[in-house]
Parts: sequence; structure tokens; C-alpha cells
Amino acid sequence: MYLEDARSGRILSYGALGAAVDAWAATFDVIGVGDSGAVLVDVGDPLSFAVVHLAAVASGRRAVPVDTGQPTTEPARLADLLGGASMVVSDRAVDATIPGAPAARVDPATGLPSDVRDGDLPGESPDAPGEGSVVLFTSGSTGTPKGVELPESQLLFVAHAVARHNRLARDDRGFNSLPLFHVNAEVVGLLATLVAGATLVLDRRFRRTGFWELLAERRITWLNAVPAILAVLAKTGPLDFPAGLRFVRSASAPLPDPVRAALGDVPLIVSWGMTEGASQITATPLDAPARAGTVGVPVGSEVQVRGEDGAVLPAGEVGALWVRGPGIVHSYLFGRASERFDADGWLSTGDVGSVSEDGWVALAGRSDDVINRGGEKVYPSEVEDVLLGDARVLEAVVVGRPDDVLGSVPIAYVIPQPDEPVDAEALVADLTARAERSLTRFRRPVEIVVVPDLPRAPTGKIQRARVRGMAAS
Repeated sequence: MYLEDARSGRILSYGALGAAVDAWAATFDVIGVGDSGAVLVDVGDPLSFAVVHLAAVASGRRAVPVDTGQPTTEPARLADLLGGASMVVSDRAVDATIPGAPAARVDPATGLPSDVRDGDLPGESPDAPGEGSVVLFTSGSTGTPKGVELPESQLLFVAHAVARHNRLARDDRGFNSLPLFHVNAEVVGLLATLVAGATLVLDRRFRRTGFWELLAERRITWLNAVPAILAVLAKTGPLDFPAGLRFVRSASAPLPDPVRAALGDVPLIVSWGMTEGASQITATPLDAPARAGTVGVPVGSEVQVRGEDGAVLPAGEVGALWVRGPGIVHSYLFGRASERFDADGWLSTGDVGSVSEDGWVALAGRSDDVINRGGEKVYPSEVEDVLLGDARVLEAVVVGRPDDVLGSVPIAYVIPQPDEPVDAEALVADLTARAERSLTRFRRPVEIVVVPDLPRAPTGKIQRARVRGMAAS
């Protein structure tokens, strides 16, 4: 069995997947979708999404995942960024197709095409990679979104690396509630399971109530999660790991050390990756003892630390992280942001961190998250970890606020535990005292604000750029 729906008895066997992929490939052929033609996968049902997405890649087309939580104009927006769409496949209750373009729906019971509509096709696909691929776009918060094209060969390289690193076998049963329009769920979830011949249980979203009971009922052996989910699980109730759970995998954002500690003795794989690296660049070895503040060792890639002058820094020193390898792109679609790549194939990740003598990578934050307070650099994670040491704090985010004298000063936003009444004034006083005990003066937040929540991406990751905007205003 390849896929199971977490909330019903629906399943997708490997044989049914093959038949459905063949049916979709034939449909693309009949419509006239050419090599690297863009198939916009506007599908919210997890099993249906998987079929159409994999069919597009396997048949030599471009799969372009769409967030169905966005307005119905989202497929058209993505098509404009690509220079046209060859087909829109949607399962929305309302029409999200592009006028004049080919379209289809998907039968959720079988994964087969239905209601196929012919239409006008765009011309040649620019920048075609010569094989099937997935195209994902950055958020575009600082300008035109950058397209990241991940060819099938690169996707499979990373998927095999993930499967080997996680020691996935045919009898493994993973659980994924992360959105399938993001690279993590696509590669770590769908593809790593596929190349291992294992089983993946898919849920549309994370639900805290009944979570551990569901994992036990489904006989889950590994959990694909992000720090936001793990923080909720660790701090809002007893951790009732199923007996057969081999490990928990954390990705998408750095895992705070207090959350890591709260998870206890469960084997934990902490990873670091990015869309440009098809989801995984480093990961902690499955049997290695935990190292606070680290995200493991490179898996099929190289990591280099550079100073402000571009020179490679010695082990242990903090600087800009650059990466390269078979799983990492060499350019953005249409040549955008070419300055992030050097002549030797290295990519500037935008992250700041260090590499130890024995190759373990530690993250200090994003380069634009670092707070320069009068010439002293404040890394948000080191302040957040101190605040998270208070059991009443579920999540903490530290950002810089403009200051006329110092340039920028740290301000902290804390989200308290949701199920317990909290005296905000007392919490702020206690956290201020904790910061004074544990942090040097320039690292201490000038203000601590208690909030019910903060802006989030669909993965649950807090959107720091929007939080910085809150602080500035």
C-alpha cells in the first residue's frame, strides 16, 4: 500500500497509482500538453493531489502545486509567472480554472481524470529542463517571486538520500499532515516513501485532539513534523508515543532546544533544508546523541561558512551558509537572482550559522533576522531559547525594531500555553527577570509582548518578516 487517508478508509495501492499515472499521462497527451508543459495541481484532497502531481512529473511535464487555501485566482497568478499554463487540474467546489486553458477534475475515489476540457495551449515552455519537474515559487515578499525548478533527477536524488538516512523500509508507515504544495511533504513524504516502497498516511492538516490515538491506530513508525507542531505536542499534554514509532523528523524551521528537550527520549531527526535543495541539506543521524542547537550533518551535499568578505571561515565561526551538491539547484527559473550563485556552483542560502570540526551544522538564524544593536549582533534563537525555558510559553519570536540611536533593538513576542489562563503582566515580569539572569545586556529584549498568535505560513511556521513589520509599526 502506498497512501492512506487519515480520516477515512480510502487507500491508494502501488498498482492503482501506476494505473492512474498512466491515465493522466494519456490525458495530457490527448490534450496536447508538451514536454515541460505546466500542469497546475490545484487539488486539496491529499490522495488526489499525489496522483496528479506524480503523473505530471513522471510523464515529463512540470507539476506546479497550488495552495487551495488561496483565492480562485491563484492558478492564473502562477500561470502568469510561468508564462502560461498547459492545464489546470482542480477539485475546488468553485471554478478556479483559467479561461480558455485546458482543465480537468479528479475522481477522488479512483484518482482518475474526469470532466476533461480542451483549450488553448501556450507556446514552447521556456527554460525547459529536458525532464519532468516540479516548479515552486518563493513568497515574493521582497519583490517578484522566484521560481525554483526541481528536475525529476534532482528530486529522486534527494528522496533516495532521505530514505537511506531515515532507514525507510517496506514495512514503515509514515504520517504527514504538512501541506503537499510545499517541498517537504512532496519529497520527504511522497517521494521518499515511494522509492522505499513504504506506506504514508496523509492528513489535510494537523489536529491536536486525538493525535496520538490516531498514530497508534494507524500503526505509524515515523512522524513528519515541523517545530510548530512539535511545540504544541510537547507543551499541551502528555506525549503518548505509539509503541512502534521509530523516530520523529523535524523540518522547515530550527527546533528550539527547550522543545527538543521536552520531547524526551524519542529518536529525533532534526533537519535543515530549503526549496532550492529539494527539502533536505543536513539532518541529524538517526542513532547519534543529540547536540543542542544543531541540525545535523550534510546529507549528499556540501556546506561552507563564509565571512562578510566572502572568505571561508574556520570551523566553529558564525557566518553566511553556502551549499552545493546534486540535490541543489544551479539557478532560478528565467535566471532571476543570479547573484546568489557563484561560479563554482555554490548557493547562498540566506541562513547564518557555523560548521564544527566534525561537520555538524548549527543555525543562528536568517541573515535578515540578525539584529545589529549598536554594532553587537543578536541572534534571535539564543534569546528565544531563554524565553522558552518558562513552561508557560508555547512559542517565542524575537525580531529587531528600528532604533534612532542603536539602529535596531530586540523585541520579543511570546505566545502562552492555550489551555491555561495566564497573567500577562506577571509573565512579562518573570521573562524579563529570566532574560536578565541568562543574557548579556545587549541581547536582552527591550520589550516583551504577550500575544495569542502571530502570522503564519501554511506549514505553521511563523512569518518573521510580517512580525518585523508589526514591531516597526
